[in-house]
Amino acid sequence: MSLKLFAAPMSSALPVVQAIAELGLDCETVMFDLSSGEQKSPAYLAINPHGVVPTLVVDGTPLFEALAIMQWLGERHGVERGLWPAPGTPQHLVALSWSTWAYVSYGALVSVLNYAQAPHGKDHLHHPPLAAEVLSQLHAALDRLDARLAQSPWLLGEAFSLADLIVASVVTYSAYCGVNTEGRAHLERWLQAFQSRESFRTAWGGGEGK
Repeated sequence: MSLKLFAAPMSSALPVVQAIAELGLDCETVMFDLSSGEQKSPAYLAINPHGVVPTLVVDGTPLFEALAIMQWLGERHGVERGLWPAPGTPQHLVALSWSTWAYVSYGALVSVLNYAQAPHGKDHLHHPPLAAEVLSQLHAALDRLDARLAQSPWLLGEAFSLADLIVASVVTYSAYCGVNTEGRAHLERWLQAFQSRESFRTAWGGGEGK
């Protein structure tokens, strides 16, 4: 199987770079300079019509959207490595639920927060009351995640999995966007353990993602 990843420094491709490192996969990586507009070239648009990263080309077929890529990596390569639960198991449903929650439910709130208060965003979109409401909802969501992590060291139990990588990556990004993750003992312990992994230092420290 041939794998080719299109990514970029400081982009949402970073968790995919980290997942590939965790899995120890042989994958060719093409790093774009987004400021140059490489991602909008006709050649790349033929691969990903949205002109964004990441895109993982699997045996010639493109797969885009970070969540879809990481869930596929889990299904295809993570089960045998103990990093993703086998389909048909209760833990598989847990992994799908929490990873999708991170990108869809929690991630959507982070996007709204960015529009409502981002200092480098468009001023006419700033809306302090909306930002305050969204922050309240994000903090409530983190409280629920903290309660989940009170049950076990990792989301699926005693061992780290790609579900942790997916969720922790979004939470880490949300902290960068101004969401305070402190004051939740289980969440803080979990984030510290996640950020101590070699794959995190390789991907995030190397500047190969967002």
